[in-house]
Amino acid sequence: MVLVINRNIGKLIKIQKSIYIMKERFIKGDTMETLKIRIKRRLEVYLELDIDGIRKLILNLLLKLKKVTVDLLYKEINKKFRVSYSAVASTLGYIHSKLGILHVFKESYKTPTVYSLKEEYEDTINSALSKKVPVS
Repeated sequence: MVLVINRNIGKLIKIQKSIYIMKERFIKGDTMETLKIRIKRRLEVYLELDIDGIRKLILNLLLKLKKVTVDLLYKEINKKFRVSYSAVASTLGYIHSKLGILHVFKESYKTPTVYSLKEEYEDTINSALSKKVPVS
């Protein structure tokens, strides 16, 4: 009786492991694709709300420079627009947290935070930037 139960438990554990692996593969495959679609839609909405072109400029600078600090981006943006340092910092923070297209790296508390564009979203950003935005 004990031997039969042990065999059945072993079979159940194998079945559960295979179900878990299949479920994990499905979720990972499905999630990455839907994540890119959601990020693209967020980017499009983000750019639709761009009144004066600053958001488009920031995304173009991120594509061009690949890695930026708040200070570097502030200097680049102020060549064309007059914005505050804190506005640039909050915009980068928003892009990182809400759009999810940036990596953030800080070597130590003394060094500035470096924002870098995630390579897998370069095409998504390019297509969102090239899309015609309706004028409201």
